[in-house]
Amino acid sequence: MPVIFVASANKHKIKEFREILGDRFSILDATSLTSVPEIIEDGKTFHENAGKKAIGFALHVLKLHCGGHFRLPGFPVYFTADDSGLEVDALNGAPGVISARFAASQNKESRDTDNNAKLLSLMKDVPIEKRTARFKCVIAVLKIKESDIQSIQGIRPGDDLFSKLVFFEGVCEGRIGFEPRGDKGFGYDPLFYPAGYDKTFAELGKEIKCKISHRARALQAFARWITEQNV
Repeated sequence: MPVIFVASANKHKIKEFREILGDRFSILDATSLTSVPEIIEDGKTFHENAGKKAIGFALHVLKLHCGGHFRLPGFPVYFTADDSGLEVDALNGAPGVISARFAASQNKESRDTDNNAKLLSLMKDVPIEKRTARFKCVIAVLKIKESDIQSIQGIRPGDDLFSKLVFFEGVCEGRIGFEPRGDKGFGYDPLFYPAGYDKTFAELGKEIKCKISHRARALQAFARWITEQNV
């Protein structure tokens, strides 16, 4: 069974990975690690941030594995990290890569309610026909075989491994509502109406979201690729 390591400790994100990928893969996540390094998401694109996280976590996990502090169940291991966000046309693509930090005064995540409140405030005078937006997700994947471990020892996080990354992208078009609706989602879900639906992601629930969301579409492409890799 392919081993997928999700470079995240975000319980909502990990839950979506497990729900979308199902039981076809052995899935690990950053909650099982010690001394998890802080990886600053200072990239200008989703690709840069996702790649930086995938490489940083991979090197940390392999260091723990080689030192006997954490054991990977097998190889190859697919180290994955995603960066995702909301792009609003009326705001020239904002909040984009700073979606999780939209309402923060510093480079830290802000509360969902604060992010949503700021978005609604900025769009208070925008009519419904101009409230178009999209969720975008980019997943970076670094495949590591057991024979690779020795060759990457001593490599520092950075561009050294960036050329080895494979990326998968998912987009979900929609529009921004005028008030939060629903309690089944997180992030901007209570404000986002996916195209073709008259309910927000937070109202539709996980069954539909796991089929049509930006992360679902990126993960579906990743799952097809990883299955082909292991045929």
